[in-house]
Amino acid sequence: MIELKTILLAEDNPKDVELTLEALSEHNLANNVVVVNDGVEALEFLRCGGKYKDRKIGLPAVLLLDIKMPRMDGIELLELIRADERLKMLPVVMLTSSREEPDLKKCYTLGVNAYVVKPVNFKEFMDAVKLIGVFWALLNEQP
Repeated sequence: MIELKTILLAEDNPKDVELTLEALSEHNLANNVVVVNDGVEALEFLRCGGKYKDRKIGLPAVLLLDIKMPRMDGIELLELIRADERLKMLPVVMLTSSREEPDLKKCYTLGVNAYVVKPVNFKEFMDAVKLIGVFWALLNEQP
């Protein structure tokens, strides 16, 4: 049996976390989802540090990353991920409310795999997260 990789969700808005988890579970994605509230905590998870020091080593299937978070935002985290030899192959999907062109350009310049603006409409949000989850957690082949 194939072991499903973890999905890492870096999001500080509790409502968006709840909706994302609901959307993933509605599509019966059995992947474990780890939720972190900012870039600092996400980096600790990825580097197996802090409270994650005892977790099984390995990259998640995908990092769903918000931009606007406290302590370290998503763009800062993306920059650190792409500069780290151990992390740079991690698929990163920006899942953000930012439609700002500078954010979009910066993320693609840094090597983001996809940039998805969170739809305001509930059903569209749920559908978008389901599609992201299925593709990155189940269909995408990683090196």
